[in-house]
Formats: sequence, structure tokens, C-alpha cells
Amino acid sequence: MLDKIEQTLDLYVRPQLSQHYGNLEVLDFKDGTLEVKLLGQCSNCPSSKYTIEHFVVQELRKYISEVKNVVLIDGVSDELLNFARKILNHENRN
Repeated sequence: MLDKIEQTLDLYVRPQLSQHYGNLEVLDFKDGTLEVKLLGQCSNCPSSKYTIEHFVVQELRKYISEVKNVVLIDGVSDELLNFARKILNHENRN
């Protein structure tokens, strides 16, 4: 199923997001719910929730009936948080 989702995103969603210097990463798919993260310029866009609800969901549902819901997961990765802590604590970055 993830392959079908990725193919659909590549054909119908990512080209539109790339026009705004963005992308989308699939995090998980379980029980009809797809968890995604917006990347690039789209990750900080005030319209990101609208993009998911009114564009990504509609495009995926057109081609994959198993996708019932798309959830936007936002936030900062643990890796980035740890890196920031090191900088703020003046630790060696190696």
C-alpha cells in the first residue's frame, strides 16, 4: 500500500508542492490514516493545514480508496533538537 501511496504522491501531489519549493514525507499508514510531514517551504507555511485537508486528502482519495484520513505531523525532529541543545550549551559539535 505504501508503494501505491508514494506513486500517487509522486504523480499528483509532489509536483504541485514543488512549485512552492516544498515536498511531503510519508511517516506511517495505519487503519486508513496516513501520517505525513510537509518539507521545505511548505513545512512553515501558514496554509499547511489547508494544503493537507483540501489538496492532499482529495488527491489521494481520488486514486486510493483505502486512504480515509491524512494527518499532518509537524514539529522538530529529535536529531535537530539535540543539535540545537549542543549549540546552546556550547558543547563540541563533533
